[in-house]
Amino acid sequence: MKRPARVRALFALAVIAASVFIAVTVPVRLGLDLRGGTQIVLETRSTETVEADGEATDRTLEVLRGRVDALGVAEPGIVRSGENRIIVELPGLQDPRQAADVLGRTAQLSVHSVLGTATGTDKPQDKGERVLPDESGERLRLGAAALTGQDVKDAEGLFDQQSGAGWHVTVDFEDGKGWARLTGEAACHPAGDPKRRVAIVLDDKIISSPQVDPSVACGAGITGGSTQITGSFTSDEAKELALLIKGGALPVPVETVEQRTVGPTLGAEAIEASAWAAVVGTALTALFIIVVYRLMGVLATLALLCYGLISYAGLAALGATLTLPGLAGFVLAIGMAVDANVLVFERAREEYGKRNRPSSRSALTAGFKGAFSAIADSNVTTLIAAALLFLLASGPVKGFGVTLGIGVLASMISALVITRVLAEFAVTRRWVYRRPGLTGLASVGRVRAYLTRRDPQLMRRPRRWLAVSALVLAVTGAGIAVRGLNFGVEFTGGRLIEYSTGTTVDPDRAREALADAGFPQAVVQSSGDDKLTVRTEELTNAEAVEVADAIAEVGGGAEKVRDELIGPSLGDELRRNALIALGLALGAQLLYLAVRFRWMFGAGAVAALAHDVVILTGIFAWLGKPIDGVFLAALLTVIGYSVNDSVVVFDRIRELWRKDGKAPLAQVTNRAILQTVPRTVNTGIGVLFILAALAVLGGDSLTDFALALLIGMLVGTYSSVLTASPLAIELDAYAGGGKGDKGGGKRRGRDRGGSGRATSGAGEAADRAGATSRGR
Repeated sequence: MKRPARVRALFALAVIAASVFIAVTVPVRLGLDLRGGTQIVLETRSTETVEADGEATDRTLEVLRGRVDALGVAEPGIVRSGENRIIVELPGLQDPRQAADVLGRTAQLSVHSVLGTATGTDKPQDKGERVLPDESGERLRLGAAALTGQDVKDAEGLFDQQSGAGWHVTVDFEDGKGWARLTGEAACHPAGDPKRRVAIVLDDKIISSPQVDPSVACGAGITGGSTQITGSFTSDEAKELALLIKGGALPVPVETVEQRTVGPTLGAEAIEASAWAAVVGTALTALFIIVVYRLMGVLATLALLCYGLISYAGLAALGATLTLPGLAGFVLAIGMAVDANVLVFERAREEYGKRNRPSSRSALTAGFKGAFSAIADSNVTTLIAAALLFLLASGPVKGFGVTLGIGVLASMISALVITRVLAEFAVTRRWVYRRPGLTGLASVGRVRAYLTRRDPQLMRRPRRWLAVSALVLAVTGAGIAVRGLNFGVEFTGGRLIEYSTGTTVDPDRAREALADAGFPQAVVQSSGDDKLTVRTEELTNAEAVEVADAIAEVGGGAEKVRDELIGPSLGDELRRNALIALGLALGAQLLYLAVRFRWMFGAGAVAALAHDVVILTGIFAWLGKPIDGVFLAALLTVIGYSVNDSVVVFDRIRELWRKDGKAPLAQVTNRAILQTVPRTVNTGIGVLFILAALAVLGGDSLTDFALALLIGMLVGTYSSVLTASPLAIELDAYAGGGKGDKGGGKRRGRDRGGSGRATSGAGEAADRAGATSRGR
């Protein structure tokens, strides 16, 4: 074994060993959409005296951490996001009302002396005074705050078993002198006088205003720094009040801008459905590449299993959270990982067919060298889309970007290192050397043989393909203008709740019930057997309970399986970020392709990407499907997949043009397309198995995602060959290079931004092979 092969083998073993160790010792953290629970995104707001900057947000986070810990939720998560946002994850918590109330309240606790009663027209006279109603509604004039929440040491909700007085809250102060002074001044007034009372105020509301006990002497007060807040408390009310008092006041107010709740049943179903989709899709894909590539297909399947292991270990090592779209991205990346193996094997088949004394080993080596630039360029473009998802998206879509990025890197290691080590070891075995047909590299394949025999001139009239693309673009784009886009709650703001009902409910009947309950604007849709989705404008948690009651009445019971609340400001931000992500994705692709290839190729590829975006969006508009965060993830994935195909074709054009710089671009492009079609077909079928399994077995939550990817894959495959390439030909002709020899020799012979020497003679072979099945 030569040194480079030895180095690759040792690297592959090290990566696999490290991946096995991480996979066994470090568990992957599941998102709330997979294990069930509630996620609340809070945004700090500035006041007249305090700015909601990073420092204030950090102080707020520490106060909230104490409140979250006191909720008793197992493995809660609370992290800062950006300058003024805090993300709170509460696994297992299905009713967000308590959490939202506890986390969102500012809990401004203060203790005041009572200056007397007030009429309805009385207003505070001195600075710091307040007029508030007490527990019974009587208005009291309060002095300036003598104590605040900062003076509170501890608070606890207790049940008085001895007196049977019920639940009360015991409050301990840091310094008992302030409490003693306040109660001592109140004790100087006679019993029954309002001035003998002390008012405890929480968030501008008097929660208790007790009389100082007659046994307390004037000026002495209550010593010891402890008091009790009594009232008609339930156990939950007493504990919640103690929690708020003990947690202290938030430095700045907070507002709930996003709230998501997912039932554990939906999460379990999603995991099971995605697992089955992964197993079935991977099995079908493996069977397909084994049939096509025989021994090389078996080795590629082993490399795919290693790919799955490396991806899982990468997620665990980075501490990434695996969300539902992320899980779908993991399944999808299995199909995309096939592409690199197919590129290598198809290139090796070409090399085998054009050698005078062919051998599987030499063909395989040439195949890896020839396919490297296409693999590198196509994966970099996908990484660009993944990076944009991570940087600009939020929530589950950000998790999808992380999973996709890890999957791309793992696929490169799998194809370029692990597959190569296994394949090179196999082809050097004597029993393999004597049976070259066993490798799957000694035959050109049916698709390549058919194309070689027919030799279709696809690029003879490139404008016809552009006319077809324009027609499809007009028909699908009309859906956006005629039907409009059904933006999901993520982009519009509002609340989306999905219920599982006891019986099947007609959406019109549910809509009437909600209108009678005071929600006439609610949009009701059926989302599967015995499931209803209700979308409204922003609702409070109390109003959400009324919606649930109305659905339960007509549905024979209703169990909430999903609940998403997006504030208007966050909806505008997500919609804006989505447009920025799309614009940057197209711009980044154009810049990268212009550097790696030539400007007309970059322009053609980006135009094809825009073509794919409009068609996919238009089809979803005609179907009335939601345009939400999951759709955005699918759309950016389609962009990456589409440019993969374009890069493979352009890479072959670049190679052929190096060999014959004077040939017309249309002729070179036609040859490049025919030589890369076998790879396109085989890769497309491999991805199709994965997506079909995801669509059929993935469940309701993944159906739209898989549908968008299926449409995008078909449209992207078409546009990369029959839109991007014809447009590049027309742009080249417009620039004065479309007449073969005229002015094209030197200009075409130099490859701007090329990636090294040509390592394959595919173009020469295509010219000299004629009607044979070798060399094309």
